[in-house]
Amino acid sequence: MSGAPSQAPGLRYPSNKKTIYDRNINRSKNAELSRAAFAYLFIEMIAYAQKGVRDVNALEKRLNTQGYPLGLRLLDLLLSRSPTSTLATTSLRPIRIHPLLQFIAQQLWRHLFNRPADGLEQDTSNNAQYMIFDNDPLVNSYISLPRELSQLNCAAFVAGIIEGLCDGAGFATEGVSAHTVGDEIWPGKTVFVVKFKQEVLEREEILGRGG
Repeated sequence: MSGAPSQAPGLRYPSNKKTIYDRNINRSKNAELSRAAFAYLFIEMIAYAQKGVRDVNALEKRLNTQGYPLGLRLLDLLLSRSPTSTLATTSLRPIRIHPLLQFIAQQLWRHLFNRPADGLEQDTSNNAQYMIFDNDPLVNSYISLPRELSQLNCAAFVAGIIEGLCDGAGFATEGVSAHTVGDEIWPGKTVFVVKFKQEVLEREEILGRGG
């Protein structure tokens, strides 16, 4: 009995013989996700993270953990999309603290939120600690929280992205946290506190001396 020849196992290619690996890496550089789609996906992420947690701190920790792997990968992606990028993207990597934080406050924020962060400061009482300000975090929009979670700041997810990017760039941190510091004008204003480890400060001092 004759029949159709069986297809050999393996990858199935589309009719144009191209796969995702053939796409231009900058193809979706300027693509934007609708806010409605983002809100739906992010709410589902929060619901998933909320399973089994007992308090706000544990939930924020889970959101931070969800954002961390994104940050690890975003540095190379953003560097590869830089107008001055070459095959040797390592030459563009920040090697000092301030250029790294400027990269986060400018390029990373524009990539994620289509605008720069609203402020960047160093803690005057702790030279290992820096603060990035966002007056109106997108991740806190469209989020309706029950009373028992009223202290939750969903920007903990963005804090995880920042922490992952810092670690991926070789700037180890003690952690990155998000805190609500709202006022009458910006009730949802959030500060991201970045605290670098001692070895990063020691390296910064050596580079500052030209060593």
